[in-house]
Amino acid sequence: MEVETISKLEYIKPSSPTPPNLKTYKISLLDQFLSSIYIPTIIFYQNNQISTGHADIVSQRSQLLKQSLSETLTRFYPLAGKIKDNLSIDCNDEGVYYSETRVSCRLVDCLNRPNLRTFHLFLPQGVSWSGATAGDHVAKIQVNNFACGGVAIGVLVCHMIADGTAFSAFLKAWAATTLEVSEDVICPNFNAPTIFIQNEAYPMEATLMALTMPLLRSGRCTGRRIVFDASVIASLKAKATSSSIPTPTRVEVVSALLVKCIMAAFKTKSGIEKPTFYTHAMNLRRTAAPPFPESSMGNFIWVAGVLCMDDEKMELAYMVRKLREAKTKIDADFVKDLQGDGGFPKLYEHVNAMGGTLSSAASHRGMDYISFTSWCNFGLYDIDFGWGKPMWVSCIDSSDEREQVFPNTIMLMDTRCGGGIEAWVWLDKEDIAMLDQDKELLAFASLDPSPIKV
Repeated sequence: MEVETISKLEYIKPSSPTPPNLKTYKISLLDQFLSSIYIPTIIFYQNNQISTGHADIVSQRSQLLKQSLSETLTRFYPLAGKIKDNLSIDCNDEGVYYSETRVSCRLVDCLNRPNLRTFHLFLPQGVSWSGATAGDHVAKIQVNNFACGGVAIGVLVCHMIADGTAFSAFLKAWAATTLEVSEDVICPNFNAPTIFIQNEAYPMEATLMALTMPLLRSGRCTGRRIVFDASVIASLKAKATSSSIPTPTRVEVVSALLVKCIMAAFKTKSGIEKPTFYTHAMNLRRTAAPPFPESSMGNFIWVAGVLCMDDEKMELAYMVRKLREAKTKIDADFVKDLQGDGGFPKLYEHVNAMGGTLSSAASHRGMDYISFTSWCNFGLYDIDFGWGKPMWVSCIDSSDEREQVFPNTIMLMDTRCGGGIEAWVWLDKEDIAMLDQDKELLAFASLDPSPIKV
């Protein structure tokens, strides 16, 4: 597969200039807690314009996407700017970094047996995966045109301005604008900085990255797609149901099984049992009372942390109960405490409490760490630019089996058919090899199946 750039680098600007009073966007307190890495997503669409020539398809599609993106950026104006510093975005209307490529193969050939190590070619190049810095563009887009007329849209948005919910709101708004479906056009809410007041002297040791840094590992990180279909998840729910958790969610049961199997892989490789601390990102929009709009931009995220000690029984129901208990602690009162001028002291209390848990457990023969994020129920397979719904939506990072420092990371996403979960798992290469042989996992999941057949 060859991916060749076919257009000059462009910057798509908002169709209307950003008002002077909005030229500087100060990020929120919760934005400060998280890192400034880019969120990568690739959305694949097959060609349903049979009667149109390939060159015409590419040309028409290009003009339509650029025009609708320009209109969308008028509402999502910080995405058309640059990082000013670690506290703000310069909304200078310079535009979104935009490029187009030609892919030598057909889309079906690419997805039949996908080589995930090549998928970074579908994303804008020149991105530092260690995080955005001053002068970097907030958003970057690459449109990849396949020989068959299919297309893959690769999008990068800086985590500094958006979490997964906000990111998906932008994509949905862009698609609705392309289709000219006015009732589906999302109007973003940029009130987060006035709710969660930023702290100009925010200490680096209070970031999520700093908290987990002692637990990060050096090695050859590699990825694996582990897919659970709807019927399997139903059976996992039945196994995990208990009097205390009568209705476990699909995210809870899949997360619990993965933690259990990954801990077993850790033990097999090291020969010893160690405690494992894992976190699950939570959407605070739904937790707040009253809830914040789903169109709220920024990071409305906190992490629920679960500590699994080596002497605990690891039945699925028990694991689900521990995760639910951790999530329950992050309630409406928790969200309220983080608001206003008193938000930072409260956030710092929670950070210190989490740090204390990690330090205590880490002193107990070391500790392993797993980070979960769920994009389930985000409606990504409903994003239609006029060519039908996506054939596949994938996330991808820079992991290419090279030596690096990394967290054990898991991203949960919906499957195209709905009801299932596609888990993107990044672990040390040796840990992945152990996980591939886990009989309990293999009884419930498929490893790297073709996205076309899921």
